[in-house]
Amino acid sequence: MPQAIDALPASRHLPVLRLAGTAANLAEDQLIEEVPVAMVYNGVSHAVLLATPCDLADFALGFSLSEHILHAPGELYDCEIVAGEHGVELRLEIASARFAALKQRRRSMAGRTGCGLCGVDSLDAVAQSIAPLSLRPTLRAAAVARAVAELPHWQPWHHATGAAHGAAFCSADGDILLAREDVGRHNALDKLIGALRRQRIDTGDGFVLVSSRASYEMVQKTASAGIAALVAVSAPTAYAVTLAESCGLLLAGFARPGRLVAYSQLPRLICPELTRPHHDPVS
Repeated sequence: MPQAIDALPASRHLPVLRLAGTAANLAEDQLIEEVPVAMVYNGVSHAVLLATPCDLADFALGFSLSEHILHAPGELYDCEIVAGEHGVELRLEIASARFAALKQRRRSMAGRTGCGLCGVDSLDAVAQSIAPLSLRPTLRAAAVARAVAELPHWQPWHHATGAAHGAAFCSADGDILLAREDVGRHNALDKLIGALRRQRIDTGDGFVLVSSRASYEMVQKTASAGIAALVAVSAPTAYAVTLAESCGLLLAGFARPGRLVAYSQLPRLICPELTRPHHDPVS
């Protein structure tokens, strides 16, 4: 029987056989949870995603905003988290105008065999989905280094299980203000966006730091949230760089201690110790 809940365990302990050299030991390990989560709008299921069942209210709002189902947080009237035998339903009550638009989108998607981008039904829709950012603040390399050093302290589930991605919002000085985790990198970013909106945190001059690569969707979600800089600890894709440049988002990757690579909006990255550009290949 489905049951309304406030939260579910984000991990569980399971028995394992651990090998080290010639020794074998029975032990217990902590594994992160990955469960089907259904986004249900006004009684109609729209999408099912695999996610870690923590911060689900943030996830519901962030997903709805970044997928353009909602235009503003106030259009989400209620979110009920309901656990069942096969997963979790996020039962969302949204504004009637937004639900009508969602039903129209679903009708246009009927009969398709698959979609690489959620809610997108044509190549033109992909190209036209991001408006240029109005604010384009600079980003200091020293602030990125500070945030990168802080990030592990904001990733308790990654520390416990080794299987969680993190997404953090950082101030212009590199202080982490908020972070969220999930087994999926897109989910972690959606949770962060939802939490930022629910807590009404000003994102005008800060940046997002993610513990993953930077794909097209990660750039799209960040820019759609009005955040003008995205920093990843790994590499971006070429498509992500193209989108970032076109919408005015500063995209940087390989954010490691003593290392950072800017890929778009290059003049906005401030690095006083840099004397002249080099053209070394990135590996």
